[in-house]
Amino acid sequence: MPSALAASTRKCRNVPESPLLEVSDLAIKYRRGIHRVTAVSDVNFTIRAGQTLGLVGESGSGKTTIGRAILGLVPISAGRILFDGQDVSSDAHRRRRQEAGQIRAIFQDPYSSLNPSLPVAVSVAEEVPRSRRVRSEAFARLSDLFDRVGLPRAVAASYPGRLSGGQRQRVAIARALMSDPSLIICDEPVSALDVSVQAQVLNVLKDAQRASSLSYCFIGHDLDVVRYMSDWIVVLYRGQVLEDGPAQTVARHPRHPYTQALVAASPELDRLAKPDQPRPARDPRPEPPRGGGCPFAPRCGFAEDRCWVEQPPVHLAADGGHVACHRYDAASDTTAGGL
Repeated sequence: MPSALAASTRKCRNVPESPLLEVSDLAIKYRRGIHRVTAVSDVNFTIRAGQTLGLVGESGSGKTTIGRAILGLVPISAGRILFDGQDVSSDAHRRRRQEAGQIRAIFQDPYSSLNPSLPVAVSVAEEVPRSRRVRSEAFARLSDLFDRVGLPRAVAASYPGRLSGGQRQRVAIARALMSDPSLIICDEPVSALDVSVQAQVLNVLKDAQRASSLSYCFIGHDLDVVRYMSDWIVVLYRGQVLEDGPAQTVARHPRHPYTQALVAASPELDRLAKPDQPRPARDPRPEPPRGGGCPFAPRCGFAEDRCWVEQPPVHLAADGGHVACHRYDAASDTTAGGL
């Protein structure tokens, strides 16, 4: 999406001058053999204190790559990432030490982030930055955190392999909260859990946010789950933003055909869609369009000739959201042929 989107988004949403996190014109490219692969292109968004921003898209959309870039785990090719006004996209390792404890992560597989040979209490206590660590205080705080995330205190003496998936994810949440962070990157934190356990873990995250004004960058492929957690949603496809807007609007009144396809893939949201609507997505063609066309054109059920060769314009909706689609009509707030 064009870099002009960043400025227009800040204006229309009345985002404070110094948001907690600001991602501007972010681009990430990898080298694969002799080729350079673009994983993320011109992504812009902000997260305010106490807000949850959702990144949603299918596998390969770039959402996890963006989260890893915020954490300093992958280098960026262009753009910048500001955290609390400080540039954490350059000299990331030095900045990471300075900001130790302020940005944390919860991943899809909590077992991989816990040392199987250590009791849970030790793994969680180690999350406190060394400069602030007083071991007796850390273990005292552990009891409070276990109460907050709904874990019996006896779990502290257990090893990760003896816990259920839901318990391990609660441990991962407690571990992320241990350093009193301002921002937590939640990368598919419930996708590996049973549906009944998913709701419990999501509510634990919401309770933690209310208790300490946490900010989340919540990453997922299930639009219904992302909607439940988020204030604002960014819809990604092949590393590009196709739509963003208030969470309820994106989920209930999707403007882009790709978002409509995500709604159709969510049983809960699909019940709210209009019956007998045209199919928003079809089986993909082998190659994406080249020469600046819409990345979704190969799968779009409404694609026209121009969609294959012209970059779609970015339309501003009345609620401050954006949609990159040739067929979107701002006056009626609809996409021709869509919802």
